Amino acid sequence: MKLAAFVSGLALVACALDLENGLMKAPPMGWLAWERFRCNTDCKTDPDNCISEKLFVDMIDRLADDGWKELGYVYVNIDDCWMAKKRDTSGKLIPDPERFPSGIKALADYAHSRGLKLGIYGDMGNYTCCGYPGTTLDRVEQDALTFAEWGVDMLKLDGCYSSEDEQAQGYPKMAMALNATGRPIAYSCSWPAYQGGLPPKVNYTLLANICNLWRNYGDIQDSWRSVLDIVDWFSANQDVLQPVAGPGHWNDPDMLIIGNFGLSDEQSRSQMALWTVLAAPLFMSTDLRTLSRSSREILQNRLMIKINQDPLGLQGRRVLRVQKSKSHIEVFLRPLSHSASALVFLSRRTDMPYRYTTSLSKLNFSASAVYEAQDVYSGGIISGLKAGENFTVIVNPSGVVMWYLYPTMYLDQPLDFVRQHPRGRGFHPFTL
Repeated sequence: MKLAAFVSGLALVACALDLENGLMKAPPMGWLAWERFRCNTDCKTDPDNCISEKLFVDMIDRLADDGWKELGYVYVNIDDCWMAKKRDTSGKLIPDPERFPSGIKALADYAHSRGLKLGIYGDMGNYTCCGYPGTTLDRVEQDALTFAEWGVDMLKLDGCYSSEDEQAQGYPKMAMALNATGRPIAYSCSWPAYQGGLPPKVNYTLLANICNLWRNYGDIQDSWRSVLDIVDWFSANQDVLQPVAGPGHWNDPDMLIIGNFGLSDEQSRSQMALWTVLAAPLFMSTDLRTLSRSSREILQNRLMIKINQDPLGLQGRRVLRVQKSKSHIEVFLRPLSHSASALVFLSRRTDMPYRYTTSLSKLNFSASAVYEAQDVYSGGIISGLKAGENFTVIVNPSGVVMWYLYPTMYLDQPLDFVRQHPRGRGFHPFTL
């Protein structure tokens, strides 16, 4: 990186530090077009599935009418390929006139009328990844104003066709430009993914003051292998990634592919659990018009969503990786508010269900408490768990068992206190 551009980028970052937009204090939830619908612009032969006004109106209606909005899935996000191939005569971005005849403002207005928010896509570069007009450095303020005028609520800014210098200047500059519009627009950056996702090229301390969420790694594909690849990368680098996530600034492992073609029901339950324990944004990328009942139940699991949206905002970690033993079970832990935790037991097996035996003490839970666990998927309750006592979970191949775990009694309290407070304050089984 050239020194002048580097210094200029840092100066812009310093200016952006005070531009807190107050958004996304919990991981954002919604729907995003890319993984399922990609850059399908053939509306003549495939009108129901092309990137068009109709597709986004359909998804707005499904989120509003099918119980998604009430659970927190409020963003409907456009990705690449919405634009005309050229800007207008004044240099403004414009939507493709045939596929978006009413314009983006009308679409945003419709989303708002249904209690939802509209997200849009841009690219910090000469072109978007699919060859549409990008946002060069001289167009940043203009594009930010355009999005604000349209009533857009979120911007995902990609990084194809740009240099390291341009990214170092452009991403902070867009943060400032969005804030200067006066409209609250959440900001999703792809900057870290284009720099390898790790220090020293990526400075997460600075990034957390620029963006509300950021892509760290490559795009998810519709396969279990892709899900595991992302989980393994996040786990291998968790010492760097885990501390930088929190209210208003989140690591983004990419979209939920539940309901598409590449995951079994077990694997779908696993992705939902793993994304939740990672405090990840929950952006579905599936066809909500044809979603199966089993996929809907996974994505609408109320206890899962409660855990994902926990106000403490801590990202979880892989606390046990079993590589060479016969179990091939991994354990993930996310601390939650009020001394609760989320535990995920993930099977890397491909043969048969496995009876995995361990204890809370082996997972570093305090021996001074008695715990209760609720199975996030079945709703079943396990009471009277003591840290030193073994328990067994049965985990299906490529599946998970996920617990919502909380203390019900503290053994180091005086006997009179225990009698008066037989359960942990504020905890009770969650109604699924």
